[in-house]
Amino acid sequence: MVRGKSSEARNLKTRKILRRRGATLVEFSIVLPVFLLLVFGIIEYGRLQMTVNLLKNACRQASRLGTTEGVSTSQAITRVTQILGPAMNTDDVTVLVKDASVFDGDGALPVTSSDYAALPTLELTDAEPRQLFLIRADIAYNDIALIPWQWMDGMVISGQAIMRHE
Repeated sequence: MVRGKSSEARNLKTRKILRRRGATLVEFSIVLPVFLLLVFGIIEYGRLQMTVNLLKNACRQASRLGTTEGVSTSQAITRVTQILGPAMNTDDVTVLVKDASVFDGDGALPVTSSDYAALPTLELTDAEPRQLFLIRADIAYNDIALIPWQWMDGMVISGQAIMRHE
């Protein structure tokens, strides 16, 4: 008499395990791309938000500097690039210092980046007291993206601050 399971029963169990391993592999190969897409999407979105916050913060700090008397436009632009330097290539960043007096009147407000670029340029040393000015920093999304996408070519990320000169 043989104790335990017969060899046929053991072979059947082994075949079931091997079949289940195959099913697990198929399930894993279906779920993995979706999971990785989700994880990289979350990382990329977080990076996008970090960049937007950096641009806004850099413009805000440069605007604060620009409100004081005797500060030039080039000094304000340098301040923006100093803040952004550790996080991104500042050669890809476009910094605008514009006269924002249009916000004081009843004129149409700018909507697009080209509308902001069309505002008159302002030299901060020549600004009048209480004159509104705008500092805006723009960068193309694909310049900061971990994986640049061709369909995101036209997307521009920007931050801006508007303050009054003192």
